[in-house]
Amino acid sequence: MIEVSGQGGQIVFDGQYVTITRKGFLARATHGKGEKRLHISQISAVQWKPAGAMVNGFIQFTVPGGNEVRGRLGSQTSNAAKDENSVIFTKQQQPEFEKLRSVLDQAIAAQHAPQHAAAAAPVSVADELAKLGTLLQQGLITQQEFEQQKARLLGG
Repeated sequence: MIEVSGQGGQIVFDGQYVTITRKGFLARATHGKGEKRLHISQISAVQWKPAGAMVNGFIQFTVPGGNEVRGRLGSQTSNAAKDENSVIFTKQQQPEFEKLRSVLDQAIAAQHAPQHAAAAAPVSVADELAKLGTLLQQGLITQQEFEQQKARLLGG
């Protein structure tokens, strides 16, 4: 579990859900008090703007059907501050948010990776012999090939 606190919002990632919590005066003034949970599979992108010497940075989560505002140069952070899927952070808070971003990137990539079956269902010798018998009946293998494969399957 990773937990980070920014300006007007906290984010907790438990491996499955990203929970954005709003507490305190700043949160109430911008988004209202409460929390929002996003399953990792709902997040299609993570927008990142690092903090600078004079400006705050932000992390913003894009969800399908979301309506985040793309800011032009100079207004990105102020636009992100109005987005319920964003949390603003300072230069001092940035290292913790970088860790969060890295963990989220890995989790999102894992969601989109092909799912490999642990192993193909074990095939019984009887099933293999039945398949060989069918191939023999269809004329796709000879009797000799059938006997060789049968002997191999039976350990002979």
